[in-house]
Amino acid sequence: MRLVDLSLPIRNASFDTQEQHIEYTDHYEVARGRAKAYGINLDDLPVPGVHSAMERVTLSTHAGTHLDAPIHYGPTSEGKPAKTIDQIPLEWCFGDGVVLDFSWKQAGEVISVDDLESALSRIEYSLKPKDIVLIRTDRWKDFDRPDFALRHPGMGRESTLWLIEKGIRVMGTDGWGWDIPIPMMVEELKKGNKAAFFPGHYAGRDREYCHVEKMARLNELPPYGFKVAVFPVLIERASGGWCRPVAFVDD
Repeated sequence: MRLVDLSLPIRNASFDTQEQHIEYTDHYEVARGRAKAYGINLDDLPVPGVHSAMERVTLSTHAGTHLDAPIHYGPTSEGKPAKTIDQIPLEWCFGDGVVLDFSWKQAGEVISVDDLESALSRIEYSLKPKDIVLIRTDRWKDFDRPDFALRHPGMGRESTLWLIEKGIRVMGTDGWGWDIPIPMMVEELKKGNKAAFFPGHYAGRDREYCHVEKMARLNELPPYGFKVAVFPVLIERASGGWCRPVAFVDD
């Protein structure tokens, strides 16, 4: 079995627009701090002057590769209080993976229902409930570009709802976000086109689902016939959780 890491790293000076900062503390600095706290000399440590390394991380729950919970889209979903990330059933986060290739789509293009149907026809696959559908854009390759957040196509309201109607609870993309780039949506909103503002996200107010953003290496997967896990970090009452998606490909 081949394991494929489907995540992007969290790191300093990232072109991801979500705030993220890592403070690194090496073995020697930690040793000095701990020796002072414990009231001991540095030479008292088993290896004099050396203890354990550690980091302090400050970041949004939507930085890096992460799973959005229904409460991210709005306070309610299907007329009920929307689930937070710690309320997502683990069963939703592990299942048969399906990759739909839209790497030919340009930045700002909306992936339609017809696009989804055509992609499924090309790979001769019929969706079943609890499949995890992964939207391949190949824009993860732009992670080191300053305009990383501006280069992806996105899902629309109708296409997102269409997947949900097929029984899909979790879906994901290797683009920066699920919808088209935010500045493009803002321009439409300024023109009075409210329906063009986060239509994929806001579809979750009507039908319950989760999506993963900022995935990677979907191009290394077959169209189907593999398992995928997208378990989020357990953060109480959060609207999202960092995850390290992994595909399990039987070679």
